[in-house]
Amino acid sequence: MSVSAKNLRRFLCATATIILMVAALNFVVDPLQLFRPARWFPAMYSVDSRMQDAGLIRSQQFDTVLMGTSLAIHFRQSDIDRALGVRSLKLAMTGSNSREQGFVLAAAMERRPKRVVWQMDDWIFRDAPKIDFDVHIPADLYRRNAKGVAGYLFSGAMARESLWILARAIPLSEPIVARLTNGVMFKFSISGIDDINALRPDFDVAGFYNAKSAAAAFRRLTDPARSGSIAEGYIYDAMVRNFERDAVALIENNPHVTFDIYFAPYSILHFVAMRNASPATLTIAYDFTAYAFPRLLQFPNVRLHDFRDVKEITHDLGNYGDVIHHSPAIDLTILAWLAERKYVVDRTKPLASLDRLKAQVEAYKLER
Repeated sequence: MSVSAKNLRRFLCATATIILMVAALNFVVDPLQLFRPARWFPAMYSVDSRMQDAGLIRSQQFDTVLMGTSLAIHFRQSDIDRALGVRSLKLAMTGSNSREQGFVLAAAMERRPKRVVWQMDDWIFRDAPKIDFDVHIPADLYRRNAKGVAGYLFSGAMARESLWILARAIPLSEPIVARLTNGVMFKFSISGIDDINALRPDFDVAGFYNAKSAAAAFRRLTDPARSGSIAEGYIYDAMVRNFERDAVALIENNPHVTFDIYFAPYSILHFVAMRNASPATLTIAYDFTAYAFPRLLQFPNVRLHDFRDVKEITHDLGNYGDVIHHSPAIDLTILAWLAERKYVVDRTKPLASLDRLKAQVEAYKLER
């Protein structure tokens, strides 16, 4: 055998050895907890919900799932558990659409939860890529098929996370490693599941959520140079089609699960912005509600809650960081409302809350 052939053979053997070592490391440490709950090493979690949720579904014990967008991302599971008397799993994903949410919830249904708390709004039902063409969500990790498992085990980036978790497990190095784990270099930077995407204790809540912030966001949104963004995604036929595919089909296929669906308390400025800058979009939003609410209430396993017309919250702009995102205090209020079954939509009057909202939006006058 020639020298070059021997060198090539050594190179290939070394490469294969490294690849197998990477796979073994990722399997043993299992940073995503895709195969088993963390036992040998301290659990670490990522703020990347679209990736992290795949592991949470497999590793956690739960009877209730929370799904939603950024409006539900800051809930703490301990607060959900305490308020609702459940064992919850938060799967909310910032900026998520109904196709993503339905896909993740379908994976969670394999663990047979008893209840889904689902924060909905009309915007999630915009058109979106098919799951396998969505670059933001690792669909094969949820499926745990050969492609997903192989991609996970042979990932060099995941091996880096595994090594970091190993380093944290060494008592002498843990304080140093913990200080270096900032979520920039390493994705798995959170040591407690209750802290995933929750606001830090030192977060300036009052400085972020206040009337000035809400008013400034309203001005930006209704600026003629930017107001076209209000209508993005609001295509009525597409919204209805996606609603039927992603929400109705999931509810129909899981009659044993109770779905607590709530429409979040957007500030009144959200709808006033539509009224002033894009009235056609407001009409679509109303028409979608007029379709979706009676449709949802056809199912006995659905409880529908509409918080959009709760004036004491939605007209108090101090509760908001922009025209839709509410403060952590409102998170707790929502949990209390869900526990009390307050503002549940009457099956015999499915559009009563919509009528109240319309009246509020029409009558609202902006302060000068």
